[in-house]
Amino acid sequence: MKALLLLAAASQLCAQAPDASPTAPPSVPDWALPGSATHTQVPPPLGFHRPGRNFDAPIGIFEGQSDIGAALVPGSASYDSATRQYTIHSAGYNIWYQRDEFRFLWKKMSGDISLAADVSFPNPQGYGDRKAVLVIRQDLDDDAKEVMAGQHGAGMIHLAWRAARAEQMKDAEYRFGGTLANVKGRRIGIEKHGDSITLLVSIEGEPLHQFGPPVVLHFDEPFDVGIGFCSHLPATVDTAMLTNVVLENAAGKAH
Repeated sequence: MKALLLLAAASQLCAQAPDASPTAPPSVPDWALPGSATHTQVPPPLGFHRPGRNFDAPIGIFEGQSDIGAALVPGSASYDSATRQYTIHSAGYNIWYQRDEFRFLWKKMSGDISLAADVSFPNPQGYGDRKAVLVIRQDLDDDAKEVMAGQHGAGMIHLAWRAARAEQMKDAEYRFGGTLANVKGRRIGIEKHGDSITLLVSIEGEPLHQFGPPVVLHFDEPFDVGIGFCSHLPATVDTAMLTNVVLENAAGKAH
């Protein structure tokens, strides 16, 4: 009888034990796969959205953090006050088309803005189109109106904008030789003066200066201003570091 009771107890424990099988990897839709020799990334289906994950978690000079568009793998961020360095980890298929997926550190602001940062990528093997960004967004929805200065892993810098909610992004691209000539921007910036928004670049350490014509885009106040990163890989986390971040509530203050 004792043996039967022990056997029954063991059977009950086995029935209550959690499933130890490995978690299935997130399912990546075909449209979100990065470009390759055999595949071209395309816009998401019209009306496709994922609510973002928003955290009331101040970090450095920023008021909160969000996984805009809720990438399949959650992001994270940290700040080292001694080195003034923000380290951002994020997956996300893109910051492009009519919706975005990226980790965003933000502050609600109004009026004119100056924002600048040094950008680096600690993983030399990361996807070439990954990008660290300086962003002004109307809100935290994945399809929000926005303008951004972006630096790609392969060296391209661009000023990109979504002129209205759910519209396709447009951009002005500037390529400084990329990895072929080992010429990359050392520091990028973005300035908002009224409705005029300008890209600033320092290529070899010279003072930040305007690059290309400004974009005219109106934002209702308040809006969200901050820094972010996207690995350009839907379910793979990569890392960007943004250092010496300057954020001023005035134009002409980026340096």
